[in-house]
Amino acid sequence: MQLDKISRNILSILQKEARITNQELADRVGLSPSSCLNRVRKLEEAGLIGPYLSTINLPKICRSVEVIVTVSLKDQSTEAFRTFQAAAQSHPEVVECYTVSGSFDFFLRIVAPDMMRYNEINDQLLDVLPGMVNLSSHVVLTTVKPFRGYPLNALMDEHC
Repeated sequence: MQLDKISRNILSILQKEARITNQELADRVGLSPSSCLNRVRKLEEAGLIGPYLSTINLPKICRSVEVIVTVSLKDQSTEAFRTFQAAAQSHPEVVECYTVSGSFDFFLRIVAPDMMRYNEINDQLLDVLPGMVNLSSHVVLTTVKPFRGYPLNALMDEHC
């Protein structure tokens, strides 16, 4: 799908203000409300936006520990990667999982209620491929810059 300037503006606004009314969005991008809603629906149908999520302030809700984990597999086979990916996906506390290049194979972000639960998850991930998984854990002390959306204007130029 080709994105013109108006569609890129819609995407930029929606990723920061998902609850904006269609009327306000239309006003800000210079479209009629019906044209704006039509564009948003086309962006959704094309899979460019959605699902819609809310950012919650977890420390105000409960105690938790956030751990960034780098994972290296000794077995570099496709089957080993798929097995580990399935194990990571099976834990709801693994809130992000990336396969990456470089000195390790996976990057995980795990949010657990406490270190005891984190250690259980850690042990379960190690047991997926016994003796073949190396985990390096990094407890998050402070989030300096949380994810708040992609810098679309910096990533896209008129040729995208």
